[in-house]
Amino acid sequence: MGKRRRVPAMAPEDRRAALISATLPLLREHGTAVSTRQIAEAAGVAEGTIFGVFPDKASLLRATLMHAFDPGPAEEALAAIPAELDVRVRLREAAAVLRARMTDNTTLMGLPKDAIAADPGFLEWLMDSRRRIAGAVAAVVAPDRDRMRRSPEAAAQLLLMLVAVSVHRGFGEGGDFGDMDDEEIVSVLLDGLLVRPAPAPFTESSP
Repeated sequence: MGKRRRVPAMAPEDRRAALISATLPLLREHGTAVSTRQIAEAAGVAEGTIFGVFPDKASLLRATLMHAFDPGPAEEALAAIPAELDVRVRLREAAAVLRARMTDNTTLMGLPKDAIAADPGFLEWLMDSRRRIAGAVAAVVAPDRDRMRRSPEAAAQLLLMLVAVSVHRGFGEGGDFGDMDDEEIVSVLLDGLLVRPAPAPFTESSP
């Protein structure tokens, strides 16, 4: 075992952030089986330091999940998409933001169940996080609401579902969606599934 590096004393909030940062990659790799000893070694602190910041391992894992699923960065990225862009371009950029978020958290998808069992309030937080993401996507769609047959909120839910099935390969049900890129997702959302034939070439009629 390598010698633990010495780290300077930190304020409580900085120590909390450092522990969460050290825990996240371990949680992605090991799930909830990650030990506090592994976390302490990754953070460069004594194992007892963890319990000076968090009352138990479960609360540290819950705080780490809340950090991973924090909607703030995605909301900011979605809000930064210029409203003057064509709707297809805006939605492709929105799909890229959602894909990156979902891909980063793929291995964490099943873990919130454990956090919810330990703290039912976590479910409310998670649902609010999802609502915030959906609202941010709806705002991307909103400039073209008059062109849509459904509301921006409904369009946002459809985009989220299409990105999710492409990232998670149909949620393990053998779905044929793993090869959908952002452009195809937006095309399916805006145009449907029918392949439209190319228009016939224009020819001048004979006199």
